[in-house]
Amino acid sequence: MNTIKVNLLSALVLFLIMTLIYSCGNDTNAKDLYTETLSDTDSAALLFMLEEEKLARDTYAYLDNLWSLNQFSNIKLSEQSHMNAVENLLKVNNISYTILPSGEFADAGLQTYYNQFTIDGAIDQVHALQVGATIEDLDIVDLQEYIDATSNTELISVFESLQCGSRNHLRSFVNTIDNLGASYTPQFLTEEAYDAILNSSQEQCN
Repeated sequence: MNTIKVNLLSALVLFLIMTLIYSCGNDTNAKDLYTETLSDTDSAALLFMLEEEKLARDTYAYLDNLWSLNQFSNIKLSEQSHMNAVENLLKVNNISYTILPSGEFADAGLQTYYNQFTIDGAIDQVHALQVGATIEDLDIVDLQEYIDATSNTELISVFESLQCGSRNHLRSFVNTIDNLGASYTPQFLTEEAYDAILNSSQEQCN
């Protein structure tokens, strides 16, 4: 009888130990799958895109105050969600970042863009909408360059989602420009890539 009790107790202890080991192993694998190590290049890409999405948000907020167009009031909110997506990935990977006040950028090139966009966008509504199309045009191209340069699946997933949103925004801006009897010429996209986007339907983005 005592031998049976000892054997049962030993079996129970062994079961608990194996369960604990298996559980810890699964937790480690899940963590590894959820968070891949970002290279310095990937980190720099995230930091830059945080500011480029901010460029879109800040410019659209400025133009919305000037013209009160639905495109700017709606899309500026979308750009904030884009910033949030990039910011979340920065936080998950413990990457330090700073979000400057509206209209201010650490990157000199983005600051130059913002300054020029606010000047051009104040001319009239068509110019304002063309500024919006230019920003989305730039965004799509920059995101693609970063996607092509990385193997990090988390970064690719986030950037592809942002790119999907930018394609929708570009269609919206260009359609309104066309309705006003004006036109937009792509500044960064190739004509082929631009035409492919404009000839496609609005997308459902993650």
